[in-house]
Amino acid sequence: MCRNIVPLHNFEPPASDDECHDAALQFVRKISGTTKPSRANQEVFDRAVEEIAEATRRLLDELVTTAPPKTREVEAAKRQARSADRYEAIRVFQEQKRAARSAS
Repeated sequence: MCRNIVPLHNFEPPASDDECHDAALQFVRKISGTTKPSRANQEVFDRAVEEIAEATRRLLDELVTTAPPKTREVEAAKRQARSADRYEAIRVFQEQKRAARSAS
């Protein structure tokens, strides 16, 4: 899954239409392989974004849960912590790799 697309379900306040549009845009960019379509493809690109944003809005409006609503700040902090852990693991791996090359 694209790391730029974040879960939108079960937040207080609920996800906005802008958040649905942004997620749809990221999805279309990912599957089309482009961030900026050519003029020839602009219309179909924009239409796909709008259709996916509408489907996303319907999905979020119709999902049900008994879990308490999440807060964006707490979820953002969790994402940042996971990212920091990932990058730290990469940094450690690269240092070990350099050290192994130096020892050879």
